[in-house]
Amino acid sequence: MQSAIQTHVYTIYFFLAIMLFNLYSVTKEKNFIVLAKRLKFMTPLYHLTNAIVIYTGTIVAFYAQTFSLTIALMIPASIFLLVIEIKRYKKMRVIKHDQIELQNEFFIYAKKIYTIEISVIVVVYIISKVF
Repeated sequence: MQSAIQTHVYTIYFFLAIMLFNLYSVTKEKNFIVLAKRLKFMTPLYHLTNAIVIYTGTIVAFYAQTFSLTIALMIPASIFLLVIEIKRYKKMRVIKHDQIELQNEFFIYAKKIYTIEISVIVVVYIISKVF
């Protein structure tokens, strides 16, 4: 059981690191095409890590055999992170190289998305420590 908890926690840290890297990329990269390629590469890694977090969290929750507020919060948080990242990717992939205004809007949108994602992880972590 301890190894499942450790795997879950380390995977959450890696998941947070991916989010921070993506936020850093959106903040520092000024060329949309370079950013789009980088985020296109990171998106499968993001979803794989989220899937591992969900899977290991399910194992830990079923082993504990209790349903708590923390578990009830982690399930919709994981689904929310999945959906919001899919929406970000869909918005990014339809922007063409000559649509400068849409590219600039995407930078602002992506910063908001990654800030929300990081906030969700931090809030769920704080709640899990409190309860």
